[in-house]
Amino acid sequence: MKTRGLARVAADIAACRACPRLVEWRERTAVERVARFREQAYWGRPVPGFGDPAARVLVLGLAPAAHGGNRTGRVFTGDRSGDVLFAALHATGFANQPTSLDRGDGLRLEGAYVAAAVRCAPPANRPTPEERDRCLPYLERELDLLTGLRVIVALGAFGWDAALRALAARGLERRPRPRFGHGAEASLGPIELIGSYHPSQQNTFTGRLTPAMLEGVLGRARLVAGLPPGGRRDALAGRLP
Repeated sequence: MKTRGLARVAADIAACRACPRLVEWRERTAVERVARFREQAYWGRPVPGFGDPAARVLVLGLAPAAHGGNRTGRVFTGDRSGDVLFAALHATGFANQPTSLDRGDGLRLEGAYVAAAVRCAPPANRPTPEERDRCLPYLERELDLLTGLRVIVALGAFGWDAALRALAARGLERRPRPRFGHGAEASLGPIELIGSYHPSQQNTFTGRLTPAMLEGVLGRARLVAGLPPGGRRDALAGRLP
């Protein structure tokens, strides 16, 4: 039942044309492409969430990359941010492999589900508040279906804000509003919200976010979610460098 429900949400997401600016950008990018992917067929549609229907941890990012998820059709797949994220998910026992190249690469998640707050690749990676709000009901539907969920890991302030909005729509909110930070935590009913810097190239190239820092957050999420140990011991200690 849960799997069928998530499949329906995924189909609705992939068919969405609610935001004209995003539709135009994602489709133009899919036609024009970049030289290194010139011979590949792009997905060019909104990108659904991906992962374990029995997930206890949701990893929530900003939006698909123009030549990442918008190309491959799977969130955080085929770009540098995804390279960092899935390596960390593998290190902490959530993923069966450290790479995410395309939808047919055999990647599986256990105990985790990955989604983006905005499902279309936005120009300059900057969705508008209106585009964010139009996408929010998809996240709310996923939260309803992920009935075992205990932790949301928000990648960046945008993901943190989207998570708070979606939880508030379900009657789970706090005052004052919890502030984002790397390693920040907020309890909202049965859900623990944990913040991490986004694994963007800007953050990873400058050292603002290191693999150890991201693994520390994901290890902490695993601990809080009550999942059994898996992955590298140092990550699962739940330390937040």
